[in-house]
Amino acid sequence: MTKFYQHKLRLLPFPAGYHLITNEIEDAIPEIAKIKTGFLQVFIQHTSAALTINENADPTVRKDFQTFVNELIPESYPRFIHTYEGPDDMPAHIKASFFDTNLQIPISSGKLVMGIWQGIYLCEFRKNGGRRSLILTAFGESM
Repeated sequence: MTKFYQHKLRLLPFPAGYHLITNEIEDAIPEIAKIKTGFLQVFIQHTSAALTINENADPTVRKDFQTFVNELIPESYPRFIHTYEGPDDMPAHIKASFFDTNLQIPISSGKLVMGIWQGIYLCEFRKNGGRRSLILTAFGESM
């Protein structure tokens, strides 16, 4: 029988950058342990932050992400007209569109099935983005 579990996770504020949030997600939806085979969908309810899966061991990977993306989409771009919330607002919207608003991760035998070096990142593109909200939906065949 297919079961569905859903929780809202409200993260503490993070500074601009790429932050591992795998543990926070797993802690927020313990029902994953009840699923034999299924999926976890993680959805972020914001337009100036995003999600991605990448290297979870070496923090320089996250720093390199930030350096590259900030050079690709600089705050100083002179043609932005959507600047009501500050110079990092429009660049944050564009950066968020380069990444994902949702991720789908397999569940097997009550655990997320990710590679040994994979972790879930919150990609925070605002200097003061505030608390971010995620909707976590786990579904699949019960144990």
